[in-house]
Amino acid sequence: MLLLILKAFGAGSTAHLLAWRALLALLTAFALGLAAGPAMIRKLTARLIGQTVRKDGPQSHYQKAGTPTMGGLLMLFTITVSTLLWMRLGDADTWIALATLLLFGAIGWADDYVKLLSKNPRGIGARAKFVSQAVASVAAAAAIFAWAHKGPDTAFYLPWVAHPLAQLGIFSFIFFAFLVITGASNAVNLTDGLDGLAAFPTAMVAGALAVLAYVAGSAHFAGQVDHPFVPGAQELVVFCCAIIGSALAFLWFNAYPAQVFMGDVGALALGAALGVVAVVIRQEILLFVMGGVFVAETVSVMLQVGSFKLTGRRIFRMAPLHHHFELKGWPEPRVIVRFWIVTLILVLVGLSTLGGLP
Repeated sequence: MLLLILKAFGAGSTAHLLAWRALLALLTAFALGLAAGPAMIRKLTARLIGQTVRKDGPQSHYQKAGTPTMGGLLMLFTITVSTLLWMRLGDADTWIALATLLLFGAIGWADDYVKLLSKNPRGIGARAKFVSQAVASVAAAAAIFAWAHKGPDTAFYLPWVAHPLAQLGIFSFIFFAFLVITGASNAVNLTDGLDGLAAFPTAMVAGALAVLAYVAGSAHFAGQVDHPFVPGAQELVVFCCAIIGSALAFLWFNAYPAQVFMGDVGALALGAALGVVAVVIRQEILLFVMGGVFVAETVSVMLQVGSFKLTGRRIFRMAPLHHHFELKGWPEPRVIVRFWIVTLILVLVGLSTLGGLP
């Protein structure tokens, strides 16, 4: 019905109709987030759903204890509603992306809920969380492979390289996709440690993925820039724009000093959503280039844990990386904005692969 209304207003061509739907998805998610945000914050506060702060974390974070968390529920709501309103309901890739978002959101919700009940920052535990993520990501990968055309959209590509390096079979495709989706989910979750630190980079990376999805879904544009052509990938533009609108609306309340935190319910879901889109359009490596801040945060934790177990020494003052800079004396807003700047630069590097477009 909404598509018919848009056509009635003159947005009749496929490209124009997609552009309108993408814009409206962004605006719908943003407006819903702004409208529903204050009520959700009041409800979370009334139910004492507050943040549990790590005892070994920076002392400046102690004052954040009790700040409402699980605000990611607002993001899941706005993304879902906006996507359903403006997507083509017959598009399988968008359904897979939306289902993955909600599955990882459910895992994050369970983790947050246990943290609140037990007042223990460990939540459901690393093993239970990983197994749940593995099941969800393997299911998403299998669905993507089943829907794919078994050509360029199931091959492995490197950025700035015209031809695929290898054609992936079902098992290698699913395993690689599992690594990407689960890795992206945990990377965004580790980054979500300062006010607004994860939300704005997520919006920037989602915006870049929207552009790449549009190119991937066009045989003409994909051929011009030597990107894989993935029929139907353009519909993911709507989903990506819903993420942008939702993340910006959440940032309205999450900016320093935060009125609400995202929680695992938001961070795990958003990372998985970015990972699914990258897998569909065959730009997994570009995702980790553009999400370099997410990668750096994850690698810092891995190096810190590995170094301490092997040598008894720590590489960083604290991991993830943003805590290291806090303990070096950087004010929280400075860490946040500088990480945003780095993300912007990396996103532009990723979009440089489109240099062949007119």
